[in-house]
Amino acid sequence: MSTSAAFETARKLATGLADALLPPVIRVARACADVIVPPACVACRQPLADHNMLCAPCWLKVDFIRPPLCDRLGIPLPYGTEQPLTSARAQAEPPVYDRARAVAGHAGVMRDLAHKLKYGDQHHVVPLLARLLHEAGRELLADSQLLIPIPLGRYRLWRRAFNQAAVLGQALSRRCGVPHDPMLLERPRETPSQVGKTREQRQDNVRGAFRIAEGRANEIYGRNITLIDDVITTGATIDAAARILRRAGAKRVDVLALTLVTDGGGWS
Repeated sequence: MSTSAAFETARKLATGLADALLPPVIRVARACADVIVPPACVACRQPLADHNMLCAPCWLKVDFIRPPLCDRLGIPLPYGTEQPLTSARAQAEPPVYDRARAVAGHAGVMRDLAHKLKYGDQHHVVPLLARLLHEAGRELLADSQLLIPIPLGRYRLWRRAFNQAAVLGQALSRRCGVPHDPMLLERPRETPSQVGKTREQRQDNVRGAFRIAEGRANEIYGRNITLIDDVITTGATIDAAARILRRAGAKRVDVLALTLVTDGGGWS
């Protein structure tokens, strides 16, 4: 047997041995990890049989958004048909983006989980949230070509040390395989918090707040983009971001978020 043949035989034997041993090694490592950090509900920390899950009581407190939906805004509708429907709100105030989808209403357990990440720096919630985003956004992600998180201003990013939308986008990218670029869209102008503002005030607040990174507009042209954010309130922020992407030639701009503020007035 030649040296090269012997080397190839040894390589195959070593690879086969490693493949045979790897699953037991992983199982043992996971068992040891479970002793140190036992599986628990991501929301209430009640003991569970597996990691990155919600217990039954917490699961029941999630206000999941399910069809029928407004095809544009992603808000629940009181009835549905086999064809996509557009709500009266979307017809009266068409958004700049094409379609929005969210995991749940901005209340209860889902709002708490979003706040744990955004304000509490509790990244243990990310695997579960990424999985839920993937499920809620399958329709959008099917032909999406790029995930772009809504950026934070420099001061807010420095103060928080991370962008929750970018963290979610990165985790989602690993699950769905769509590339994620947190540097393509910038927020050069620091904007005051949107909390407590009316729709018109929010629109004024974020007007001109976004831009494409210098020299990178060609990476937007002709592509299907999915914006990632933690919450959609009035849509003013994502509209402002979508407008910049449209000007750069994006073929389609969709939005995927953890939560969506829904009110009775928008359900028709």
